[in-house]
Amino acid sequence: MATIKRFEDLEIWQEGRRLSQEVIRIVKVTGLKSDFKLRDQIKGSSGSVMDNIAEGFERDGNIEFRQFLSIAKGSAGEARSQMYRVYDSEYISKEEMLKLTSEYEKCKQTNFKLYFLSEQERFLKE
Repeated sequence: MATIKRFEDLEIWQEGRRLSQEVIRIVKVTGLKSDFKLRDQIKGSSGSVMDNIAEGFERDGNIEFRQFLSIAKGSAGEARSQMYRVYDSEYISKEEMLKLTSEYEKCKQTNFKLYFLSEQERFLKE
């Protein structure tokens, strides 16, 4: 198994970045750009997913990495909830909302699997 040396090589970080880019696109092309509070909240939570994965990866050891994966998982849930608010405010279609909430759910599940694997690795090293 290859060792990952950069957080940019983590598929879960790449997916978090892709979802953050999608949120930025929605902000640019919809009325969400004028809904300052909701705009800032969803941009913050979507960015927090990738940022916490990166920060945890750059920390020393699996314990801290797992802690930041847990924070990223929470941010994915927050972004998913805010996506419903974006839909309820009629900035996106139901189809787009369902697609994005599903993708954030997958991101959360992948994040949890990575969390679990890093926990198992910790026990193997001890």
